[in-house]
Amino acid sequence: MKSCVFPGSFDPVTQGHMDLIRRAAKMFDRVTVTVMINIRKKGALTPAKRVKLLKKACEGMENVRVDRWDGLLADYMREKGETCVIRGVRNAAEYASESAAAAINKLLNPEMETVMIPASDGLAHVSSSAVRELAIFGGDVRAFVPENVAEEIAAALANK
Repeated sequence: MKSCVFPGSFDPVTQGHMDLIRRAAKMFDRVTVTVMINIRKKGALTPAKRVKLLKKACEGMENVRVDRWDGLLADYMREKGETCVIRGVRNAAEYASESAAAAINKLLNPEMETVMIPASDGLAHVSSSAVRELAIFGGDVRAFVPENVAEEIAAALANK
């Protein structure tokens, strides 16, 4: 069985994330979307809320499951017996950052491989940070997040 892990903070899940999940689901028998903690960012939504939103956003995607991990990605991959990580890249700077992270992960867990998937046309500008800012100031986030969780995301972030 070909499987992969798509890790991220997903704070909140965006159309860009969903595009990558759908594309990975076509390439792999199983995709595990894993909510991780990014110590460089203060989370706007709790990890439990992010998991809930992702599960709802991924409803109907039979080969996609959602998980959560509070430690290092290399340790998660080892514990779960996974070897392939997918990462989305929107631009050259992100590619450089993801390449560095992939090299570090490979040192920590030599079994790990990272597959980078470029953002689809029209989605390179979509980021969780932009969605958070838009929602906090009362803007309409519906074009940037999955339709079935848009209201929940807007309500949760409006209170920040």
